[in-house]
Amino acid sequence: MSSKLAEFIRARRETVTPAMAGLPGGGRRRTPGLRREELAQLCDVSPTWLTWLEQGRPVSASAKMLARLAQVLQLSAAERAYLFEVADKHDPSHGTGEGEGPAAAELAAIVAAIDAPAYILDREWNAVAWNAQAADLFVGWLDTVHDETPPNQLHFMFQSPQARNLIAGWPERAQRLVGEFRADIGRHADQAPLAGLIAELLDASEEFRLWWDAQQVLGRDGGLRLFHHPLLGRLSFNQVTLHLARRHDMKLVMLLP
Repeated sequence: MSSKLAEFIRARRETVTPAMAGLPGGGRRRTPGLRREELAQLCDVSPTWLTWLEQGRPVSASAKMLARLAQVLQLSAAERAYLFEVADKHDPSHGTGEGEGPAAAELAAIVAAIDAPAYILDREWNAVAWNAQAADLFVGWLDTVHDETPPNQLHFMFQSPQARNLIAGWPERAQRLVGEFRADIGRHADQAPLAGLIAELLDASEEFRLWWDAQQVLGRDGGLRLFHHPLLGRLSFNQVTLHLARRHDMKLVMLLP
């Protein structure tokens, strides 16, 4: 276990008072914050194990145990991310949308400030915000009024005849999109609502089923995007994709001239 992890846990333990953790004060205390025994009790581990962890000894700390530590120590989102980073563990809640994220108005303001087609996708690749330029470009997807169901990029790509006309080189682009989607969702593929979305696409599109079964995994790294727009003709953009800092499950996609 790294010394950075040990130092961080020890420092954070000393900032959490017994009252903050729901414990009685216990009279005079030699050190600020929680005692090791108290933190161990709250985390349901042995004091010896916690002592070794704070000393940087080679003890095993599972992701579940680290999540419990983060909860008891009342870590902020940034502190929790740091805890898992220095422990070299995957945060089980990372990318699930937990914690404070940007409001719909903030998302709308982000894309509105970009002078190029831009939209934000959630984990299911639903468009949760887009600007006027994106609506003008993506006819049949972002230019129509939607009810309670958000416009989904994969539904558009594989179930809309307009997509096959709009996207230049549709077969190659659609196949790559499936590989990017698989890489993006990872272990969440079997969880709702992603499992339902995948089942719908498998049932609705022979191409999606063929490419999904191929198990191709590709990075969503942007690059040249070509379109045959019904009104504007042939268009080309350079795609840049960024993840939002406070909601890593959301992606900002920009199509730059």
